[in-house]
Amino acid sequence: MKSKDEIRERVWETMTEEKVGRFPFPLKGRIPNFKGAEKAAAFVTEMDDYKKAKVIKVNPDSPQLPIRKQILIDGKTLLVPTPRLKDGFIMVKPEWVPDGEEKKAASLSHIHTYGKVIPLKEMPTIDLIVVGSVAIHKDGRRLGKGEGYADREYAIIRELGNPAVPVVTTIHQTQLVDDNLPRDAYDLTVDYIATEEQFIKTKNDYEKPTGILWDKVTEEEKEEMPVLKEIYKLTH
Repeated sequence: MKSKDEIRERVWETMTEEKVGRFPFPLKGRIPNFKGAEKAAAFVTEMDDYKKAKVIKVNPDSPQLPIRKQILIDGKTLLVPTPRLKDGFIMVKPEWVPDGEEKKAASLSHIHTYGKVIPLKEMPTIDLIVVGSVAIHKDGRRLGKGEGYADREYAIIRELGNPAVPVVTTIHQTQLVDDNLPRDAYDLTVDYIATEEQFIKTKNDYEKPTGILWDKVTEEEKEEMPVLKEIYKLTH
């Protein structure tokens, strides 16, 4: 079995060689942006789960900018984690964004102008989650860039009492892999995969995290992510 890092490296290299990535470069070391991200986002907006959702959490990376923009255009509330989860989550309500400025409001460089960081105890119930990925198996197993933020963010909202919700990822076709992806107990799996070419509903029995595995959280991580300290106080 190939390691998680070996699979990530191969995907980054393949995307670079096939020139399917786009700014920011290099693709390596990040959730890679890709040509066709808008088409993948369009598949997501056709989902019943998307249409019914009022609050959607999306990662802050470049390839998910089209879906963040569309969420605001469609009159839904957008939740975006702050970089490295330093301050928790930023909320942007559609009524806070003037018409035509949705893309700007959804970009990481301007989101603070339109949205605000909200205390964890004021978090609205999330109805759908969009995550970025480096590699995805058709059965829903996922690899991010290796820092565990998507996994932890899902665990955080569950720890705060949010019900289990569908998870979708938008990726390029080259990020779909056949490898037997290693999976740990804290790893988040996805229910839907949208590429620039197709929409896939995954079929698996993998259990998603139901909360934070506190025995895996170090004191150093609590210092780096004050949000973890806050959650521990709220739930213990």
